[in-house]
Amino acid sequence: MESKKIGFIGTGVMGASIVKHLLTAGHEVTVYTRTKSKAEVLVEKGAKWADTPAAATMGQQVVFTMVGYPKDVEEVYSGANGIFSAAQPGTIVVDMTTSEPTLAKKLFNQASERGIHSLDAPVSGGDIGAQNGTLSLMIGGDKAVFEQMQPIFEVFGQNIVYQGVAGSGQHTKMCNQIAIASGMIGVCEAIAYGLNAGLTMEDVLRSITAGAAGSWSLTNLAPRMLKEDLDPGFYIKHIIKDMKIALDEAERMELQLPGLSLAKSMYDQLLEEGYGDNGTQALIKYYQ
Repeated sequence: MESKKIGFIGTGVMGASIVKHLLTAGHEVTVYTRTKSKAEVLVEKGAKWADTPAAATMGQQVVFTMVGYPKDVEEVYSGANGIFSAAQPGTIVVDMTTSEPTLAKKLFNQASERGIHSLDAPVSGGDIGAQNGTLSLMIGGDKAVFEQMQPIFEVFGQNIVYQGVAGSGQHTKMCNQIAIASGMIGVCEAIAYGLNAGLTMEDVLRSITAGAAGSWSLTNLAPRMLKEDLDPGFYIKHIIKDMKIALDEAERMELQLPGLSLAKSMYDQLLEEGYGDNGTQALIKYYQ
């Protein structure tokens, strides 16, 4: 694969692992993140440091963004030192933040006006998928641009699916987050029930992860719950953000999602109790 000049903005839990894969694949990567110390290990591995999103964009063929909230996305793209102030026509920008479908469409239109190609490409798979290079990517935007980016996506992704026009990737990610948030209730309740029944939950998981109840969360996060490992693969504060986006979109569709509403109320309680920087598996604390 031809080496590309890539800017990467946002080197958090997942972004840092993605950058490592890009470097290993031989790409020239320039990084920017608000807390420079988070990028030091990447610089040691060969990444270049930039002081602003604009500086990380200058001269790059592709620019990835993976930040926290929709307001952060708007800032890194449209702010005074943002991507749009520095990207040249022909640049491909890829937002992997889980964000608002309406914002993805807005960025696509703003990019098109500048001769820039924009994809919304949220991912699923958490810190484990990022570390292993097995993330699922759901892509919205022009199909020809998606096909051009496919070899780069394959560096850190395994299940890469084009979903349709701009915003379709974000809508697909909302489907993903709805299933995760509501499904996590089932995982936690199964554990709470098993423990109260006096079962050895490691043995229970051996049985039920291989059956009809099996899921990514049950296989990967239930063992963390049993070990009281609450380190974030995905932050509670971020899943709450995603649930709000999904509920707002559902309201616009005049669609009721009672399961998601319940899950959000439970996570909201944990946020109030100080668990916002823990992983989504900390929902087990609701039952303890």
